[in-house]
Amino acid sequence: MPIRWDVREHLSLGKYVTRWFLMTLPVAALVGSAVALFLWLLHEATVLRWEFPWLLYFLPLAGIAIVVTYTRYGKNSDGGNNLVMEQIHQPGGGIPLRMTPLVLLGTVITHLFGGSAGREGTAVQMGGSIAQVFVNPFKLNEGDTRILLSAGVAAGFGAVFGTPLTGAIFALEVLALGSMRYNALIPCLMASVMGDFFCTAWGIGHTQYHIGNAAMQIVLPDFHIDPLLAGKIILASVAFGLAGFLFAEITHTFQRIFKQLVKVYWLRPVVGAALVLGITWMLGTRDYLGIGVTTATGEGVSIVNAFTAGGATYWSWFWKLLLTAITLSSGFKGGEVTPLFFVGATLGAALANLLGVPVDLLAGIGFIAVFAGATNTPLACTIMGVELFGSQYLIYFATGCFFAYLFSGHSGIYLSQRIGFAKGNHLDHDDQSCLRSIREDRSSLFSNLFKPKDRS
Repeated sequence: MPIRWDVREHLSLGKYVTRWFLMTLPVAALVGSAVALFLWLLHEATVLRWEFPWLLYFLPLAGIAIVVTYTRYGKNSDGGNNLVMEQIHQPGGGIPLRMTPLVLLGTVITHLFGGSAGREGTAVQMGGSIAQVFVNPFKLNEGDTRILLSAGVAAGFGAVFGTPLTGAIFALEVLALGSMRYNALIPCLMASVMGDFFCTAWGIGHTQYHIGNAAMQIVLPDFHIDPLLAGKIILASVAFGLAGFLFAEITHTFQRIFKQLVKVYWLRPVVGAALVLGITWMLGTRDYLGIGVTTATGEGVSIVNAFTAGGATYWSWFWKLLLTAITLSSGFKGGEVTPLFFVGATLGAALANLLGVPVDLLAGIGFIAVFAGATNTPLACTIMGVELFGSQYLIYFATGCFFAYLFSGHSGIYLSQRIGFAKGNHLDHDDQSCLRSIREDRSSLFSNLFKPKDRS
Protein backbone atom coordinates (compact mmCIF):
# COMPACT_ATOMS: atom_id res chain seq x y z
CA MET A 1 0.00 0.00 0.00
CA PRO A 2 1.58 3.33 -1.03
CA ILE A 3 2.26 6.02 1.50
CA ARG A 4 -0.45 8.65 1.35
CA TRP A 5 0.75 12.13 2.25
CA ASP A 6 -0.59 15.53 1.48
CA VAL A 7 2.47 17.72 1.98
CA ARG A 8 0.27 20.81 2.09
CA GLU A 9 -1.12 19.65 5.43
CA HIS A 10 2.27 19.69 7.14
CA LEU A 11 3.23 22.93 5.48
CA SER A 12 0.09 24.49 6.91
CA LEU A 13 0.96 23.10 10.35
CA GLY A 14 4.41 24.65 10.11
CA LYS A 15 2.80 27.95 9.12
CA TYR A 16 0.46 27.62 12.13
CA VAL A 17 3.36 27.18 14.57
CA THR A 18 5.31 30.06 13.05
CA ARG A 19 2.29 32.37 13.14
CA TRP A 20 1.55 31.66 16.79
CA PHE A 21 5.20 31.93 17.77
CA LEU A 22 5.36 35.40 16.27
CA MET A 23 2.13 36.40 18.03
CA THR A 24 2.93 34.93 21.44
CA LEU A 25 6.51 36.26 21.51
CA PRO A 26 5.64 39.92 22.23
CA VAL A 27 2.87 38.86 24.62
CA ALA A 28 5.21 36.58 26.57
CA ALA A 29 7.99 39.20 26.60
CA LEU A 30 5.71 41.84 28.10
CA VAL A 31 3.95 39.47 30.50
CA GLY A 32 7.21 37.90 31.69
CA SER A 33 8.74 41.34 32.24
CA ALA A 34 5.63 42.57 34.07
CA VAL A 35 5.71 39.51 36.31
CA ALA A 36 9.41 40.10 37.00
CA LEU A 37 8.63 43.67 38.08
CA PHE A 38 5.75 42.41 40.21
CA LEU A 39 7.83 39.74 41.96
CA TRP A 40 10.59 42.24 42.68
CA LEU A 41 8.13 44.76 44.12
CA LEU A 42 6.44 42.01 46.13
CA HIS A 43 9.76 40.95 47.63
CA GLU A 44 10.69 44.53 48.49
CA ALA A 45 7.27 45.15 50.06
CA THR A 46 7.57 42.00 52.18
CA VAL A 47 11.06 42.90 53.41
CA LEU A 48 9.93 46.46 54.16
CA ARG A 49 7.02 45.16 56.25
CA TRP A 50 9.40 42.91 58.18
CA GLU A 51 11.71 45.87 58.87
CA PHE A 52 8.85 48.17 59.92
CA PRO A 53 6.23 46.02 61.70
CA TRP A 54 4.10 49.08 62.50
CA LEU A 55 3.02 49.20 58.83
CA LEU A 56 0.48 46.52 59.71
CA TYR A 57 -1.65 49.07 61.56
CA PHE A 58 -2.21 51.00 58.32
CA LEU A 59 -3.89 47.99 56.71
CA PRO A 60 -7.38 49.57 56.96
CA LEU A 61 -6.22 52.72 55.13
CA ALA A 62 -4.52 50.60 52.50
CA GLY A 63 -7.78 48.74 51.93
CA ILE A 64 -9.71 51.99 51.50
CA ALA A 65 -7.17 53.20 48.93
CA ILE A 66 -7.46 49.97 46.95
CA VAL A 67 -11.26 49.75 46.78
CA VAL A 68 -11.74 53.47 46.09
CA THR A 69 -9.21 53.32 43.24
CA TYR A 70 -10.89 50.26 41.72
CA THR A 71 -14.35 51.79 42.06
CA ARG A 72 -13.40 55.10 40.46
CA TYR A 73 -10.93 54.01 37.81
CA GLY A 74 -11.17 50.24 37.46
CA LYS A 75 -14.02 50.00 34.94
CA ASN A 76 -14.73 46.23 35.05
CA SER A 77 -11.24 45.31 36.35
CA ASP A 78 -12.71 44.21 39.68
CA GLY A 79 -13.94 41.08 37.90
CA GLY A 80 -10.41 39.73 38.25
CA ASN A 81 -9.69 36.16 37.20
CA ASN A 82 -13.36 35.50 36.53
CA LEU A 83 -13.43 38.32 33.97
CA VAL A 84 -10.41 36.84 32.20
CA MET A 85 -12.09 33.42 32.06
CA GLU A 86 -15.39 34.88 30.84
CA GLN A 87 -13.61 36.69 28.01
CA ILE A 88 -11.88 33.47 26.98
CA HIS A 89 -15.21 31.63 26.99
CA GLN A 90 -17.01 34.37 25.10
CA PRO A 91 -14.94 37.32 23.85
CA GLY A 92 -16.93 40.51 24.13
CA GLY A 93 -16.14 43.70 26.00
CA GLY A 94 -12.53 42.69 26.44
CA ILE A 95 -10.12 42.90 29.36
CA PRO A 96 -9.08 46.49 30.12
CA LEU A 97 -5.36 47.23 30.04
CA ARG A 98 -5.76 49.25 33.23
CA MET A 99 -6.22 45.90 35.00
CA THR A 100 -2.43 45.37 34.85
CA PRO A 101 -1.29 48.40 36.87
CA LEU A 102 -4.30 48.27 39.17
CA VAL A 103 -3.90 44.64 40.22
CA LEU A 104 -0.10 44.95 40.42
CA LEU A 105 -0.19 47.97 42.73
CA GLY A 106 -3.20 46.66 44.67
CA THR A 107 -1.46 43.37 45.40
CA VAL A 108 1.83 45.01 46.39
CA ILE A 109 -0.03 47.39 48.74
CA THR A 110 -1.94 44.48 50.25
CA HIS A 111 1.31 42.67 51.03
CA LEU A 112 3.14 45.81 52.19
CA PHE A 113 0.60 46.39 54.94
CA GLY A 114 0.15 42.75 55.95
CA GLY A 115 -2.85 41.39 54.09
CA SER A 116 -2.86 37.62 53.62
CA ALA A 117 -2.89 36.97 49.87
CA GLY A 118 -0.99 35.36 47.03
CA ARG A 119 0.37 36.28 43.62
CA GLU A 120 -1.07 33.97 40.96
CA GLY A 121 -4.22 36.04 40.47
CA THR A 122 -2.13 39.11 39.75
CA ALA A 123 -0.01 37.29 37.16
CA VAL A 124 -3.05 35.76 35.44
CA GLN A 125 -4.85 39.09 35.26
CA MET A 126 -1.79 40.88 33.92
CA GLY A 127 -1.34 38.12 31.35
CA GLY A 128 -4.92 38.38 30.15
CA SER A 129 -5.01 42.17 29.98
CA ILE A 130 -1.68 42.43 28.16
CA ALA A 131 -2.73 39.77 25.65
CA GLN A 132 -5.96 41.70 25.01
CA VAL A 133 -3.89 44.65 23.72
CA PHE A 134 -2.72 42.59 20.73
CA VAL A 135 -6.15 41.34 19.63
CA ASN A 136 -6.99 44.29 17.38
CA PRO A 137 -3.49 44.86 15.90
CA PHE A 138 -3.32 41.16 14.98
CA LYS A 139 -6.89 41.33 13.60
CA LEU A 140 -7.89 38.14 15.36
CA ASN A 141 -11.24 36.46 15.03
CA GLU A 142 -13.16 35.18 18.05
CA GLY A 143 -11.49 31.77 18.07
CA ASP A 144 -7.97 33.17 17.84
CA THR A 145 -8.81 35.75 20.51
CA ARG A 146 -9.63 32.93 22.92
CA ILE A 147 -6.30 31.28 22.16
CA LEU A 148 -4.27 34.47 22.61
CA LEU A 149 -5.94 35.28 25.92
CA SER A 150 -5.26 31.72 27.11
CA ALA A 151 -1.63 32.17 26.05
CA GLY A 152 -1.45 35.33 28.15
CA VAL A 153 -2.74 33.41 31.17
CA ALA A 154 -0.17 30.67 30.54
CA ALA A 155 2.66 33.17 30.29
CA GLY A 156 1.66 34.82 33.56
CA PHE A 157 1.24 31.59 35.49
CA GLY A 158 4.40 29.97 34.13
CA ALA A 159 6.46 33.06 34.90
CA VAL A 160 5.20 33.76 38.42
CA PHE A 161 5.97 30.25 39.72
CA GLY A 162 8.80 29.25 37.39
CA THR A 163 6.78 26.26 36.15
CA PRO A 164 6.33 26.68 32.39
CA LEU A 165 4.77 23.29 31.66
CA THR A 166 2.30 23.74 34.51
CA GLY A 167 1.45 27.20 33.20
CA ALA A 168 0.53 25.80 29.77
CA ILE A 169 -1.64 23.00 31.17
CA PHE A 170 -3.25 25.26 33.78
CA ALA A 171 -4.37 27.79 31.15
CA LEU A 172 -6.18 25.00 29.28
CA GLU A 173 -7.52 22.99 32.21
CA VAL A 174 -8.84 25.83 34.37
CA LEU A 175 -11.52 26.90 31.88
CA ALA A 176 -13.83 23.92 32.36
CA LEU A 177 -14.10 20.94 34.70
CA GLY A 178 -13.25 17.67 33.01
CA SER A 179 -12.34 18.98 29.56
CA MET A 180 -9.52 20.78 27.75
CA ARG A 181 -9.32 22.59 24.42
CA TYR A 182 -6.21 21.32 22.70
CA ASN A 183 -6.40 23.90 19.92
CA ALA A 184 -4.57 26.30 22.26
CA LEU A 185 -1.95 23.79 23.46
CA ILE A 186 1.02 24.88 21.34
CA PRO A 187 0.43 28.65 21.75
CA CYS A 188 0.04 28.21 25.52
CA LEU A 189 3.17 26.09 25.76
CA MET A 190 5.23 28.60 23.78
CA ALA A 191 3.87 31.54 25.75
CA SER A 192 4.47 29.89 29.13
CA VAL A 193 8.03 28.85 28.31
CA MET A 194 8.89 32.27 26.91
CA GLY A 195 7.14 34.08 29.77
CA ASP A 196 9.26 32.18 32.28
CA PHE A 197 12.38 32.87 30.19
CA PHE A 198 11.81 36.62 30.07
CA CYS A 199 10.98 36.72 33.79
CA THR A 200 14.18 34.93 34.83
CA ALA A 201 16.19 36.98 32.31
CA TRP A 202 15.59 39.97 34.61
CA GLY A 203 17.38 38.09 37.40
CA ILE A 204 14.25 36.96 39.22
CA GLY A 205 14.56 33.66 41.07
CA HIS A 206 11.98 31.33 42.56
CA THR A 207 11.84 29.56 45.90
CA GLN A 208 13.25 26.04 45.78
CA TYR A 209 11.32 23.36 47.65
CA HIS A 210 12.79 19.98 48.53
CA ILE A 211 11.51 16.56 49.53
CA GLY A 212 14.39 14.88 51.36
CA ASN A 213 15.94 11.48 51.79
CA ALA A 214 13.40 10.18 54.30
CA ALA A 215 10.74 10.22 51.62
CA MET A 216 13.11 8.80 49.00
CA GLN A 217 13.67 5.68 51.09
CA ILE A 218 10.00 4.66 50.85
CA VAL A 219 9.56 5.45 47.15
CA LEU A 220 10.71 2.50 45.10
CA PRO A 221 12.97 3.37 42.14
CA ASP A 222 10.86 1.41 39.66
CA PHE A 223 7.70 3.38 40.55
CA HIS A 224 5.88 0.41 42.08
CA ILE A 225 3.20 1.50 44.50
CA ASP A 226 3.44 0.85 48.21
CA PRO A 227 -0.23 -0.06 48.92
CA LEU A 228 -0.14 1.10 52.54
CA LEU A 229 1.46 4.43 51.64
CA ALA A 230 -0.98 4.91 48.77
CA GLY A 231 -3.91 4.27 51.10
CA LYS A 232 -2.62 6.85 53.58
CA ILE A 233 -2.16 9.40 50.79
CA ILE A 234 -5.72 8.79 49.58
CA LEU A 235 -7.04 9.44 53.10
CA ALA A 236 -5.00 12.63 53.31
CA SER A 237 -6.14 13.66 49.84
CA VAL A 238 -9.78 13.52 50.88
CA ALA A 239 -8.85 16.06 53.57
CA PHE A 240 -6.96 18.12 50.98
CA GLY A 241 -10.02 18.20 48.74
CA LEU A 242 -12.27 19.22 51.62
CA ALA A 243 -9.78 21.97 52.54
CA GLY A 244 -9.95 23.30 48.98
CA PHE A 245 -13.74 23.20 49.15
CA LEU A 246 -13.72 24.97 52.53
CA PHE A 247 -11.42 27.73 51.28
CA ALA A 248 -13.57 28.42 48.24
CA GLU A 249 -16.85 28.36 50.15
CA ILE A 250 -15.65 30.52 53.03
CA THR A 251 -14.23 33.09 50.60
CA HIS A 252 -17.45 33.29 48.56
CA THR A 253 -19.59 33.37 51.71
CA PHE A 254 -17.55 36.12 53.34
CA GLN A 255 -17.71 38.17 50.15
CA ARG A 256 -21.49 37.98 50.21
CA ILE A 257 -21.67 38.75 53.94
CA PHE A 258 -19.49 41.84 53.53
CA LYS A 259 -21.72 43.13 50.75
CA GLN A 260 -24.92 42.47 52.69
CA LEU A 261 -23.87 43.77 56.10
CA VAL A 262 -21.47 46.57 55.16
CA LYS A 263 -23.38 48.75 52.72
CA VAL A 264 -20.67 51.42 52.40
CA TYR A 265 -18.21 49.79 50.00
CA TRP A 266 -15.05 51.48 51.32
CA LEU A 267 -15.79 50.31 54.86
CA ARG A 268 -15.61 46.65 53.85
CA PRO A 269 -11.79 46.48 53.80
CA VAL A 270 -11.74 48.41 57.09
CA VAL A 271 -13.85 45.70 58.71
CA GLY A 272 -11.77 43.01 57.00
CA ALA A 273 -8.52 44.62 58.19
CA ALA A 274 -9.87 44.88 61.74
CA LEU A 275 -10.66 41.16 61.70
CA VAL A 276 -7.21 40.32 60.35
CA LEU A 277 -5.54 42.48 63.00
CA GLY A 278 -7.70 41.06 65.76
CA ILE A 279 -7.07 37.43 64.85
CA THR A 280 -3.35 38.11 64.45
CA TRP A 281 -3.23 39.69 67.93
CA MET A 282 -5.16 36.75 69.36
CA LEU A 283 -2.76 34.23 67.81
CA GLY A 284 0.29 36.16 68.97
CA THR A 285 2.14 35.65 65.67
CA ARG A 286 2.39 37.34 62.28
CA ASP A 287 3.33 34.13 60.48
CA TYR A 288 -0.05 33.98 58.73
CA LEU A 289 0.21 37.45 57.15
CA GLY A 290 1.60 38.27 53.73
CA ILE A 291 2.51 35.63 51.22
CA GLY A 292 3.73 33.07 53.76
CA VAL A 293 6.56 31.50 51.76
CA THR A 294 9.03 32.24 54.55
CA THR A 295 9.29 34.44 57.64
CA ALA A 296 11.46 37.37 58.64
CA THR A 297 13.66 35.24 60.92
CA GLY A 298 13.40 31.97 59.03
CA GLU A 299 11.64 30.42 62.00
CA GLY A 300 7.96 29.97 62.73
CA VAL A 301 5.25 28.74 60.38
CA SER A 302 5.76 29.11 56.62
CA ILE A 303 5.55 27.08 53.44
CA VAL A 304 9.28 26.36 53.51
CA ASN A 305 9.25 25.31 57.17
CA ALA A 306 6.22 23.05 56.66
CA PHE A 307 8.58 20.58 54.95
CA THR A 308 10.46 20.05 58.22
CA ALA A 309 9.36 18.36 61.43
CA GLY A 310 7.81 20.85 63.81
CA GLY A 311 7.45 23.50 61.11
CA ALA A 312 3.68 23.84 61.53
CA THR A 313 1.02 23.32 64.17
CA TYR A 314 -2.09 21.19 63.75
CA TRP A 315 -4.18 24.30 63.04
CA SER A 316 -1.76 26.37 60.97
CA TRP A 317 -3.62 25.51 57.78
CA PHE A 318 -6.92 26.82 59.17
CA TRP A 319 -5.58 30.19 60.33
CA LYS A 320 -3.98 30.88 56.94
CA LEU A 321 -7.20 29.81 55.21
CA LEU A 322 -9.31 32.08 57.41
CA LEU A 323 -7.10 35.17 57.18
CA THR A 324 -6.76 34.84 53.40
CA ALA A 325 -10.52 34.44 52.95
CA ILE A 326 -11.14 37.57 55.02
CA THR A 327 -8.46 39.55 53.19
CA LEU A 328 -9.63 38.75 49.67
CA SER A 329 -13.36 38.83 50.30
CA SER A 330 -13.25 42.28 51.90
CA GLY A 331 -11.69 43.99 48.88
CA PHE A 332 -7.91 43.54 49.08
CA LYS A 333 -6.07 42.26 46.02
CA GLY A 334 -3.85 39.26 45.38
CA GLY A 335 -4.07 35.64 44.42
CA GLU A 336 -5.33 32.57 46.19
CA VAL A 337 -2.85 29.96 45.01
CA THR A 338 0.16 30.68 47.23
CA PRO A 339 -2.06 30.73 50.35
CA LEU A 340 -3.45 27.42 49.08
CA PHE A 341 0.13 26.14 48.94
CA PHE A 342 0.51 27.23 52.57
CA VAL A 343 -2.76 25.56 53.58
CA GLY A 344 -1.86 22.34 51.78
CA ALA A 345 1.73 22.11 53.01
CA THR A 346 0.83 22.79 56.66
CA LEU A 347 -2.19 20.48 56.54
CA GLY A 348 0.01 17.80 55.01
CA ALA A 349 2.59 18.29 57.76
CA ALA A 350 -0.11 17.93 60.41
CA LEU A 351 -1.56 14.78 58.84
CA ALA A 352 1.88 13.26 58.35
CA ASN A 353 2.30 12.90 62.10
CA LEU A 354 -1.08 11.19 62.41
CA LEU A 355 -0.63 8.86 59.42
CA GLY A 356 3.02 7.97 59.87
CA VAL A 357 4.14 9.43 56.53
CA PRO A 358 7.36 11.48 56.09
CA VAL A 359 6.50 15.11 56.74
CA ASP A 360 8.22 16.48 53.65
CA LEU A 361 6.47 14.02 51.33
CA LEU A 362 2.95 14.70 52.60
CA ALA A 363 3.64 18.45 52.83
CA GLY A 364 4.65 18.38 49.16
CA ILE A 365 1.56 16.42 48.15
CA GLY A 366 -0.66 18.75 50.19
CA PHE A 367 1.08 21.74 48.58
CA ILE A 368 -0.24 20.77 45.14
CA ALA A 369 -3.37 18.80 46.09
CA VAL A 370 -5.26 21.56 47.92
CA PHE A 371 -4.51 23.80 44.95
CA ALA A 372 -5.87 21.07 42.65
CA GLY A 373 -9.08 20.81 44.66
CA ALA A 374 -9.73 24.54 44.89
CA THR A 375 -9.01 25.26 41.21
CA ASN A 376 -10.20 21.95 39.67
CA THR A 377 -6.91 21.51 37.82
CA PRO A 378 -5.55 18.08 38.87
CA LEU A 379 -3.41 17.48 35.80
CA ALA A 380 -1.69 20.87 35.97
CA CYS A 381 -1.02 20.39 39.69
CA THR A 382 0.43 16.94 39.12
CA ILE A 383 2.82 18.43 36.55
CA MET A 384 3.65 21.21 39.02
CA GLY A 385 4.67 18.56 41.55
CA VAL A 386 7.12 17.12 39.05
CA GLU A 387 8.52 20.54 38.12
CA LEU A 388 8.98 21.53 41.76
CA PHE A 389 9.90 18.29 43.51
CA GLY A 390 11.00 15.75 40.88
CA SER A 391 9.42 12.91 38.90
CA GLN A 392 10.20 10.12 41.39
CA TYR A 393 7.03 10.95 43.32
CA LEU A 394 4.80 11.22 40.26
CA ILE A 395 2.37 8.40 41.11
CA TYR A 396 1.75 9.86 44.58
CA PHE A 397 1.38 13.38 43.21
CA ALA A 398 -1.25 12.15 40.78
CA THR A 399 -3.04 10.21 43.52
CA GLY A 400 -3.14 13.26 45.78
CA CYS A 401 -4.26 15.71 43.10
CA PHE A 402 -6.90 13.49 41.50
CA PHE A 403 -8.56 12.49 44.76
CA ALA A 404 -8.44 16.05 46.08
CA TYR A 405 -10.04 17.23 42.83
CA LEU A 406 -12.84 14.70 43.23
CA PHE A 407 -13.56 15.41 46.89
CA SER A 408 -13.58 19.18 46.51
CA GLY A 409 -16.92 18.65 44.82
CA HIS A 410 -18.48 21.04 42.35
CA SER A 411 -16.94 24.09 43.94
CA GLY A 412 -13.91 26.25 43.33
CA ILE A 413 -12.34 29.66 43.71
CA TYR A 414 -13.20 30.58 40.10
CA LEU A 415 -16.99 30.76 39.79
CA SER A 416 -16.78 31.38 36.03
CA GLN A 417 -15.35 27.89 35.54
CA ARG A 418 -17.64 25.93 33.24
CA ILE A 419 -18.71 22.32 33.57
CA GLY A 420 -17.26 20.10 30.87
CA PHE A 421 -17.92 16.75 32.54
CA ALA A 422 -19.33 16.59 36.06
CA LYS A 423 -17.45 14.80 38.83
CA GLY A 424 -18.53 11.38 40.02
CA ASN A 425 -21.23 10.93 37.35
CA HIS A 426 -23.33 13.77 38.75
CA LEU A 427 -25.09 14.13 35.44
CA ASP A 428 -27.52 16.70 36.82
CA HIS A 429 -24.61 19.16 36.81
CA ASP A 430 -23.69 18.66 33.16
CA ASP A 431 -26.27 21.16 31.96
CA GLN A 432 -25.02 23.88 34.33
CA SER A 433 -23.13 26.64 32.58
CA CYS A 434 -20.63 27.35 35.36
CA LEU A 435 -19.80 26.82 39.03
CA ARG A 436 -21.63 30.00 39.93
CA SER A 437 -24.97 28.60 38.81
CA ILE A 438 -24.36 25.33 40.70
CA ARG A 439 -23.46 27.22 43.86
CA GLU A 440 -26.54 29.43 43.63
CA ASP A 441 -28.78 26.39 43.24
CA ARG A 442 -27.20 24.57 46.17
CA SER A 443 -28.93 24.75 49.55
CA SER A 444 -27.01 26.31 52.41
CA LEU A 445 -25.43 24.12 55.08
CA PHE A 446 -27.80 25.15 57.83
CA SER A 447 -30.91 24.84 55.70
CA ASN A 448 -29.95 21.22 55.05
CA LEU A 449 -29.16 20.51 58.69
CA PHE A 450 -32.33 22.05 60.07
CA LYS A 451 -34.74 21.38 57.23
CA PRO A 452 -38.08 20.10 58.66
CA LYS A 453 -38.74 16.46 57.99
CA ASP A 454 -41.63 15.47 55.79
CA ARG A 455 -44.02 13.56 58.09
CA SER A 456 -46.57 12.71 55.42
